[in-house]
Amino acid sequence: MAVLRRIRRIRSVELTVNSPTHRSGPVLEPGKWEEHDPFLLLMEDIFQRGTFEEHPHRGIETVTYVISGELEHYDSNAGHGKLGPGDVQWMTAGRGVIHKEDPAPGSTVHSLQLWINLPSTHKMIKPRYQNLRAEKMPVREENGATIRVFSGSSKGVRAPTRNIVPVTMVEMNVEPGCTVSQDLPGHYNGFLYILEGSGVFGAEEAEGKAGQVLFLSRHERGEQTEVRVTARGKLRLLLYAGEPVEEPVVAYGPFVMNTQEQILEALRDYREGRFLR
Repeated sequence: MAVLRRIRRIRSVELTVNSPTHRSGPVLEPGKWEEHDPFLLLMEDIFQRGTFEEHPHRGIETVTYVISGELEHYDSNAGHGKLGPGDVQWMTAGRGVIHKEDPAPGSTVHSLQLWINLPSTHKMIKPRYQNLRAEKMPVREENGATIRVFSGSSKGVRAPTRNIVPVTMVEMNVEPGCTVSQDLPGHYNGFLYILEGSGVFGAEEAEGKAGQVLFLSRHERGEQTEVRVTARGKLRLLLYAGEPVEEPVVAYGPFVMNTQEQILEALRDYREGRFLR
């Protein structure tokens, strides 16, 4: 029988004004590497065209979920694409990409971008890009709940998404008064982020509402666990959970490696144009 996960901590996310075209706030704050492993940070952004310039990444994957608006994407490896509400962009930076994300002309984009750490054996792999359209992802439906599986699985419904670090990412839409559970391997570290509505969560039925991140209790490898969610109002949330990498993290801006020497190498390679080869 599966063990019910508890909610070990709840934090409200505050957005701050960075410019007339950009508001943002950390859902997962950077620097808490061990606590969030395998995740590095998660930023919530509301922005207009021209907010972000081209920039590089190495040693990570970025997972961008579009809450609303139309997002255009360009990178030095995969070319150009567009994402709409509910779509996900899963980019493996690996040994290095230069990319840019920009709202379509006239659009304001509300998005979440997650950074996933890559293990040392995969930090320098060839970059790749997966465009995960909401309407094409597998869906589990039961008891007033629709669960869209972007990565990993939900009660046997499995996404085709290719993972380096095993990650479960699901979007839950739950009708008022309905209860649903998500299964997770015990050693996966994870959290919920509530986009709309409110409910009670976990074994102790902790209360949560839109704009709050709920961190899940941690368990042993080999243990089967579940996260229980009950909606009070119409509820929309994202659940992220993954297998910890358990390696040293040295981060400098968009580069996340294992040593300071590797960071210096990344800076040198970027300056010398190697990210474009």
